[in-house]
Amino acid sequence: MNNSGTLRILIANGVNLGQLGTREVDIYGHLSFDEYLAVLQEAYPDLHIDYIQEDDETRLAHHIAQATGYHGIVLNAGAYTHTSLVVADAVRTTSCPVVEVHISNLFGRELFRRNSMISSACRGLITGFGLDSYRLAIEAIKKFQSR
Repeated sequence: MNNSGTLRILIANGVNLGQLGTREVDIYGHLSFDEYLAVLQEAYPDLHIDYIQEDDETRLAHHIAQATGYHGIVLNAGAYTHTSLVVADAVRTTSCPVVEVHISNLFGRELFRRNSMISSACRGLITGFGLDSYRLAIEAIKKFQSR
């Protein structure tokens, strides 16, 4: 926790997640991430939650690698999950726990989605609980910090 005692969490979303609410709503739902972020902030008024969404792989990795002062990162790298050693290496540079999240169940979709380049660098993986995957990751980070 920082000097004020507030737990700081960064939510980092990757490619195409800026289209939540309009893209494949049968899989990802009707809420934009900004709308869901407001729900999270209301549910966790005692936390400081920052949010970035980045379609560019290099900039996403930079945000993760430069994330200082956070107690945890909730990361949904989108399609970079399956392809990006750059993002995986950025996760490995952080000193705080990173929880990989996915809105859909990766293991119930196409075969290529079952392979994550970033999972081995993350503290854990939450997949298939819709947007609630983010809340579950926040709960996990809170538990990590209370140990």
